[in-house]
Amino acid sequence: METVELVFEEFGSPDDNPLIILHGFFASSRNWRQIAQRLAAKFHVYVPDMRNHGASPHHPLMDYPSMTADLLQFMDEQGLETTNLLGHSMGGKIAMWLALTSPNKVNKLIVADIAPVSYQHSFDNTVQALKALPLAEISNRKQAETLLAAAIPELSYRQFLLQNLILKDGKYCWRVDLDIFQRMAHHIAAFPDVDHLTPFAGNTLFIAGGDSDFVQQEDLKSLFPKAALSIIADAGHWLHVQQPDAFTAQVDDFLR
Repeated sequence: METVELVFEEFGSPDDNPLIILHGFFASSRNWRQIAQRLAAKFHVYVPDMRNHGASPHHPLMDYPSMTADLLQFMDEQGLETTNLLGHSMGGKIAMWLALTSPNKVNKLIVADIAPVSYQHSFDNTVQALKALPLAEISNRKQAETLLAAAIPELSYRQFLLQNLILKDGKYCWRVDLDIFQRMAHHIAAFPDVDHLTPFAGNTLFIAGGDSDFVQQEDLKSLFPKAALSIIADAGHWLHVQQPDAFTAQVDDFLR
């Protein structure tokens, strides 16, 4: 399988135990900088940009086996025999797939607000709204945000998506390839076939937002028999942003 070399940010001392943080769809390492800096007090934290995200290379294939292959290559490049893994949403599915297919590479596993299931959720409206933005007519980010409001009413989600809008040579453009995102989005909502896989025997913590319905207890134990489920109140899918203190404390307690 063809891999790409992941661009990454790094925090903490190389003498500490490694922790890799994996971001979600449309996100990048920068979205996890605050959490990574907090955890770096006790862990050597790596936060890669997954393929087609952030500053990492683009590739026409974007599914969980391909992104997991990138991650295994990244671990080899960093000299990591094993690591703790923390993944949110899409990143959580990458982390779970790595744990299920290369369990010897994973020490402890933390999955934030996602389960090892295929969801009916569609990104079609989101991608179409971004593609419909008249970039040639946009002179500032606020203008782009206003134009997106009808299609994407939630302000925080609009602002999150618009982190992918960058100014290059005086003109706005997308840092991500929206055509690839559109073609591959169904892979992101899904989870690969697990019928042939052995459950992951390692310690696993699922952290879910109390206001989110992505994680159901009954979806976890068959593949992750040691799974514990923790709920953070007053948080939705973006639990690490909405309740950073509670989220970081749970991660820290579990890893220690």
